[in-house]
Amino acid sequence: MQFLSIEESNSHELESLLSLAAEMKSTRGITSNQPLAGQTWAIIFTKASTRTRVSFEVGIRELGGNVMFLSGNDIQLGRGEPIKDTARVLGCMVHGAVIRTFDQEDVEDFSSYSGIPTINALTDKEHPCQILADLLTIREKLGTWEGKKVVFIGDGNNNMSRSWMWAAKYLGFEFVVAAPKSCLPPQDFIDHLDAPNVALTTSPAAAAKNADVINTDVWLSMGQEGQDEKEALFGDYQVNDDLLSHCSPNHIVLHCLPAYRGKEISEETLEAHANTIFQQAENRLHVQKAVLATLVE
Repeated sequence: MQFLSIEESNSHELESLLSLAAEMKSTRGITSNQPLAGQTWAIIFTKASTRTRVSFEVGIRELGGNVMFLSGNDIQLGRGEPIKDTARVLGCMVHGAVIRTFDQEDVEDFSSYSGIPTINALTDKEHPCQILADLLTIREKLGTWEGKKVVFIGDGNNNMSRSWMWAAKYLGFEFVVAAPKSCLPPQDFIDHLDAPNVALTTSPAAAAKNADVINTDVWLSMGQEGQDEKEALFGDYQVNDDLLSHCSPNHIVLHCLPAYRGKEISEETLEAHANTIFQQAENRLHVQKAVLATLVE
């Protein structure tokens, strides 16, 4: 009844969600399956969003449900009401919740106290729905992730890189994180991960050697804006033509968007790989529909 993190998932669950997402994508507009018919879902965001909000609202409606969007300013959470109280109230009134917020603990507490299906639409700890969209894109573009080398360039200790590391552990592909030393995941996380197929480096060129997938994200996560000293660490970590020259011939480039062109990715590189990047963005809709449908089975 919940999808809160890649860490709490497993290879079978990930494969099943991706297979269902591919099926839903191929039958979009020609199927009458509406597992959310008669249901109302709450979308609770304390962080701004474009792709996440639109894809969830469209997905819930396409599956037959109604949507109620609640920003942090719309509800008592914004005035300090405990998450467990909000969860108990909404659990009596709506059929499921999609939450985008800062603390992973808030999503977990909401799920526990509400008793309704709950989806993590992004926290500072993980971004599980985005990882599903990325994996679906890799399967569509490369056929499989098996035997592939996937590289993440940027902040190695943000929600995207952490979620990717858990996906690599469960699905078995080679995964390399390239980040400034102070932005690599701490040792206690690596020990907890316990994945020999995950490697860390401070060299983007070394990470990109023979890579099949180059993935990046903004250098400063939401809420970190203005941290100029941290941003200055990433000057050598831009995804551009020079970096991609180290990759395998048929590589693809991913970016979860929004992109700051000229920072984590060059204008030319983003435009050269725009078809893949915006296919990746579209896939948010399909994987989230799969998660929604699975949670109400």
